[in-house]
Amino acid sequence: MTSFMPLERAVAENLKDGDTAAFEGFTHLIPTAAAHEAIRQGFKDLTLVRMTPDLIYDQMIGMGMAKKLVFSYAGNPGVGLLRRLRDAVENGYPRPLEIEEHSHAAMANAYEAGAAGLPCAIFRGYRGAGLAEVNPNIRSVTCPFTGETLAAVSALRPDVAFIHAQKANRRGDVLVEGIIGIQKEVVLAAKRAVVTVEEVVDDFAGLHPNLTVLPSWTVTAIAVVPGGSHPSYAHGYYDRDNAAYLEWDRIAADRGTFRAWMQENVLEKGADAFAARVAHLRKAA
Repeated sequence: MTSFMPLERAVAENLKDGDTAAFEGFTHLIPTAAAHEAIRQGFKDLTLVRMTPDLIYDQMIGMGMAKKLVFSYAGNPGVGLLRRLRDAVENGYPRPLEIEEHSHAAMANAYEAGAAGLPCAIFRGYRGAGLAEVNPNIRSVTCPFTGETLAAVSALRPDVAFIHAQKANRRGDVLVEGIIGIQKEVVLAAKRAVVTVEEVVDDFAGLHPNLTVLPSWTVTAIAVVPGGSHPSYAHGYYDRDNAAYLEWDRIAADRGTFRAWMQENVLEKGADAFAARVAHLRKAA
C-alpha cells in the first residue's frame, strides 16, 4: 500500500547509496524535482538506468553521484550532447563513469522482463548494429522452435524507480496520461517506486482512453509536487520549456558554471526554490 509523504522523506526512505535507480520519463513527465532532491541529499555510487537520459542525469553525473549509466541514447533533446556526461566518460570528471549502451527496444523489453519476473528479455534486435561488439551484456539465443537467432539482454529490476504523473487519487492509485513512455513498466519492475504528482483528486472521472492507471499496491510513496517535471512537460498541465534546454547547454559546457548553477538552484535554495521557479506554470485549459 502506498503512503503519501513529502518528497524529501520519500527520497530519503527509498533511495540508498549504491542503488540501481531509474528516474524515468520519455520527453514527458521527467521527474526533475525528485532528481534534485536526490542531489541535495548527496547519494553516491548509484547505477543510473534510463531510456534517453537528459538534463537530470547530466546533473546527477556532474555532481559525482553515478558510478555507472545504463541507457539508450543520451542527449539534450533538440539541442545536442550532454556535456557533463561527456566530461565524465572522456576525462573521468568528477569521477570515472562506466557506461552500458542499449537500443530503445532493448531497454523497453528489459523493463518488461523485470516487471514479469523473468531473468532476461528476448527479442528481434541489433541486426546490422555494432552495439553488441562493445557491450558484452548483449547476447544471442537460438529459438528452440524456429532456429532463429534472437537478441537477449538481462532483465532490468531497479532497486528504486522515480516517475512523475498527473494525478493520484486518495486511495493511492496513480494516473499517467499522454506519452506514457516506459513509466508503467519501470514501476512494475522496481523493488520500490516513488511517484511525484501534480495533484491529488477524489477519483479519476472522465478518463481519457490514452492513459495508464498504476494501482496503489504498485507504488511505495507519493509526493505532491506541482510542476515537478519542469522543464519537461506534463500533458494537460504545462508545456515543455524549450528555452531551459537551450540554456542548459551553455551552463553545462563549463565545469565552474555548472557547479555554480547547481549550488544556487539546487543545493542552496532547495525544494522551496524549485516550487517558486515553477509557480508560473498554469494548468492547461
